[in-house]
Amino acid sequence: MKRVLLRGAQVITMAAHRPDAELVDVLVEDDQIAAIGEGLGETGAEVVDVTGRIVMPGLVNAHLHTWQTALLGVGANWTLADYLGRMHGAVARHYRPEDMRIGTLAGALSQLDRGTTTLGDWCHNTPTSEHTDAAVEGLRASGIRGVFLHGTPYSAADLAHPVSEVDRLLDGRTGTHALLTFGMAVRGPQLSTPDVAVTDFRAAAERGVVVSTHQSGGAPGPGWEAVRDAGLLSPGTNVVHGAGLTDEWIRTLVDAGASITCTPENELGQGHGSPVTGELLRLGAAPSLGTDTDAVAPGDVLSAARIALAHQRGRDHDHHRRETGAFSLTATITAKQALAWATVEGARALGLDGHVGRLEAGLQADLLVIDSAPRLVPTHDPIAVALYSTPGDIEAVMVAGQWRKRDHALVDVDLEAVRARLWESADHLLPRLADWR
Repeated sequence: MKRVLLRGAQVITMAAHRPDAELVDVLVEDDQIAAIGEGLGETGAEVVDVTGRIVMPGLVNAHLHTWQTALLGVGANWTLADYLGRMHGAVARHYRPEDMRIGTLAGALSQLDRGTTTLGDWCHNTPTSEHTDAAVEGLRASGIRGVFLHGTPYSAADLAHPVSEVDRLLDGRTGTHALLTFGMAVRGPQLSTPDVAVTDFRAAAERGVVVSTHQSGGAPGPGWEAVRDAGLLSPGTNVVHGAGLTDEWIRTLVDAGASITCTPENELGQGHGSPVTGELLRLGAAPSLGTDTDAVAPGDVLSAARIALAHQRGRDHDHHRRETGAFSLTATITAKQALAWATVEGARALGLDGHVGRLEAGLQADLLVIDSAPRLVPTHDPIAVALYSTPGDIEAVMVAGQWRKRDHALVDVDLEAVRARLWESADHLLPRLADWR
């Protein structure tokens, strides 16, 4: 049995029954958290002194297209129409299996470096089994905890999801891994006929996997009514963006236990619509968070949390000003709520609640250590320091009891080889942007 004892840090557990932050030890045994408390014994444990640091649950990026990593930043000025035309209309069809592998690997490593321990990898460029397997291999090789959401290239609205590929993944024919689970990334009710939407949602329900779908840029169509009427909305349903959904529809999803993942920087910048944070909060629910695509927006989940928080606070101030003539005198949302969106809510959206998202005995040992850099001192409020930290402040990252980052550097990875292959992929893909019309 491998034992690691983290000692001396302010610990944010995100557990409902514990204080916001506390000076306690964290004992890890193999891949699980064994105990959290004061003065834990160190018999047989490697003692790691984290005095002055903050230890908290690993972040959860619930929605990212890692296959697009080689095109980092090329879409910084793209609208949603640009993205759909250039990425999916022009470049996607030129991807080779190796481009899928290296993009996924590099994207997942980038997430680990930023403190993300669980990734919802929404992979919708899998024209062949070879492309799928290459993407899965990249995710597996990174060492991140991944939920691989199998999607397909954009196609006819009456074409059902290829469930044989999903079954192949679930049967382990691509190789099993303790950190990897699978779900379905379907075109969904907005982009499919009602019959196909029902067929795809039912296929996910029969297999007991998360089904995730985009919804933005317009009002929900008849496919949503068909899925609802078939009784297929459930806690296994994940809606990305949610922009365009009416208050009634959001209530329907919340009542069914479904989750909504907001990608605030991407949504505001590209034209998806405003994040539906406030609409969820009014119903006693909350969003999970994603960063969508490195081609368009930074992949930092804490930045997404801060943007979502500031955007909704601004909306609330505006509403209060219209009602009373002055801004609100009290904060409508707390920093801890925003931190929960990037941890607890992300785990729930990906079907991993009870495994990750909090630090509790019996849960997986997925955590990060925030440095005690001068810019983070004095630590009057550990929750605020955690929320407002940057990727450069992430000193260490652990996934399932294994260090994936120590002393501000990723471990057990040949970064030079990854960079070289990623540049080769970029050199192949970037010229294809000219094919867009």
